[in-house]
Amino acid sequence: MTMKNFATKLVRSFKRSILRDEFLLAYKKWRKTKGDQTLRFDYDLDDTSVVLDVGGFEGNFAHDIHDRFRCKVFVFEPSAAYADGCKQRFQTCEDITILQYGLSDSNETVLLSADGDGSSVFRETGDDSQSVVLRSVEDVLAELQIEEIDLLKINIEGGEFPLLQSMIERGLIDRVRFLQVQFHDFVPNARAKRADIRDALAKTHKEQWCFPFVWESWERQ
Repeated sequence: MTMKNFATKLVRSFKRSILRDEFLLAYKKWRKTKGDQTLRFDYDLDDTSVVLDVGGFEGNFAHDIHDRFRCKVFVFEPSAAYADGCKQRFQTCEDITILQYGLSDSNETVLLSADGDGSSVFRETGDDSQSVVLRSVEDVLAELQIEEIDLLKINIEGGEFPLLQSMIERGLIDRVRFLQVQFHDFVPNARAKRADIRDALAKTHKEQWCFPFVWESWERQ
């Protein structure tokens, strides 16, 4: 083990045992549960279901959820490189549609940091950042004529806060049977914002399982 890896492990151990870091504790439980292979796909779906994969990245979730249920999947990925990769990957699959823009509370063009699966419009951008399009979720659902969302999966590195707040305020959250979301704690006031969204969600949905700032799932009441 290198000194760098040892130091990283030591810091994480300190946070877990002394500071009781919420994310690290939740992530440890998530790994033990093997949530990426189990909970994330434990939904009552079939080949008539509509899934929105918001933050498609390389398309792994879209592939796996479609492989299990043969459902219709709309993948929202604003990065040109990842969207093109998904289009290539799913070019023979009529059930999976790739849309090269992100979902948000409004229509705008923003800079996206280049951080792999951590790319975000809320992180500091550098010379390798790219201009991407975000679109109003209300406009997109109307354009795609989607009235019922069987599963809404969101992993957009901070963008979940304005997106969900907008859906709640506009009553669009009522269309969602299952919500699977990863909240991110690097956003200013993330804990307070998450708490507000959870309080609002509880009026229409019930929590199925929760690993704070890792993944959590809600079902419509």
